[in-house]
Order: sequence, then C-alpha cells, then structure tokens
Amino acid sequence: MGAHRFYFGRPFSGTIYFFTFGLLFIGWIIDLFLIPALARDADLNYSTGYINYNTAWVLLTFLGIFGIHRFYLGKWVTGLIYLLTGGLFLFGYIYDFWTLNEQISQINRRNLL
Repeated sequence: MGAHRFYFGRPFSGTIYFFTFGLLFIGWIIDLFLIPALARDADLNYSTGYINYNTAWVLLTFLGIFGIHRFYLGKWVTGLIYLLTGGLFLFGYIYDFWTLNEQISQINRRNLL
C-alpha cells in the first residue's frame, strides 16, 4: 500500500501506490529491484541520531491518530492536539506520513549541535 515508499522518503510515489494498490501490484515487482537503491538514498539524505526512524514510523503507522509519534519526537503540544482531535481529523496524520523523515532528521541534526 505504499508504506515503504513513505518510509524511504518518497511521499509522492507512496501516495500513488496507496491509491492504486501498488500500481495494481506491478509496483511491488518493480520495488523488489529498487528497494536497495531506495535504502541507500535514504541513508544519504537523512541524519541518524537520538530519534530512531524505525520506532517513529511504527508509532506513526499504528498509533498516529493518537499522536504517540509526536510525543516520541518531543513535540508534546502537537501530540496533545493530535490525541484530542484524532490526528487533527486525519489531515495531520497524513501530513506526518509526508514529512516524518524530515522531522526526525531535523531533530537529530539539532541534537548533534
């Protein structure tokens, strides 16, 4: 359903995969060959550090409408807002699918300083 595309920092193709069932499952076959390159590209583009990408993505995927991933990122105010509004009526939840990697990378870069 495109979750791997979001994880690797490809939100546009992740959205297309989501609405087309992985390009009618043909995209899955293509991704068997592309995943190693996507992983290398993501490693180069995003900063590692205190916040773990895997943990944040699992929290977003399964508990995102409750804002648990926001609490993990240290964003307590927006975490409470997500908790009380169902992830800002799901729009914030979708926004975080598009931007989570950059949010984590920004926090990790800030913590290095």
